[in-house]
This record gives sequence, structure tokens and C-alpha cells, in this order.
Amino acid sequence: MDVRLLEILVCPVCKGPLENRKPAAELVCKGCRLAYPVVDDIPVMLEDEARQLGPEEV
Repeated sequence: MDVRLLEILVCPVCKGPLENRKPAAELVCKGCRLAYPVVDDIPVMLEDEARQLGPEEV
């Protein structure tokens, strides 16, 4: 995923920063406890497509 794109992307729910988790192919918002999938290097920034993080994942 392009580093410049990661610098400008924010969580669509809270507008907070995102953490790139390459092995899981996800962008994670720790504030909302949501993980947005990255499919073919394209982030899917829809709240309905995000996965809720478990307590051990944050």
C-alpha cells in the first residue's frame, strides 16, 4: 500500500489515525476498535465492512 495514501487516510467514523497491519491486510482504528480490510492494495473504508476488534487485539 502506498505510504502517501496511508498518511492522509483516517477512520471514517472518528477521523482518528489508522495503523497499517500488513500481515492481516487491515487498517486499524484503535479508538473505534475497528479493522478495515485492504483488498488488492485498496482500503475498504466502510463502517459496515469493518471488523470489530477483540479485547486482546488492541
